[in-house]
Amino acid sequence: MAQAPFSISAEASDSPDSLRLIVALDDLLNGLYVIENNFLEVSADEFEAGHGTFLVAREAGIAVGCGGVRLISPEVAEVKRMFVVPATRRRGIAALILAALEEWAVQAGADKVVLETGFRQPTAMRLYERVGYVEVPGLGPYAESGQSRCYEKVFGDLRLY
Repeated sequence: MAQAPFSISAEASDSPDSLRLIVALDDLLNGLYVIENNFLEVSADEFEAGHGTFLVAREAGIAVGCGGVRLISPEVAEVKRMFVVPATRRRGIAALILAALEEWAVQAGADKVVLETGFRQPTAMRLYERVGYVEVPGLGPYAESGQSRCYEKVFGDLRLY
């Protein structure tokens, strides 16, 4: 599990640090996959107050990870843009970001969180499964993608916090 001096806070997804992390994520994904559809496109307003949130994790003040969540219906939230820089992986940062995103979603009224990752990202799939996500058939725009793996976590009446 991650330990101090890590911090996680909300930040605009188009801030300089957020954009640097998103570009690094896009570079990684473009190296792993033939991009069939541009699932990477998410506008900054989708993470604005009331619609979603975008979080940046920092170690000693340096941005090392990010993730966002947006409501796709009043009851369902979708996690997007999860990324941790390679030098700081395997220290629990992604799990902390994900837990904070889930907390936001539940507080916003969602009883289910969904996400998509790719079949060439087994570490991400293991993380999601370890924290209670279940693989489901392709959701929405990912239904036709042979490269996508979709997951959901249902909270129902059981709130996280």
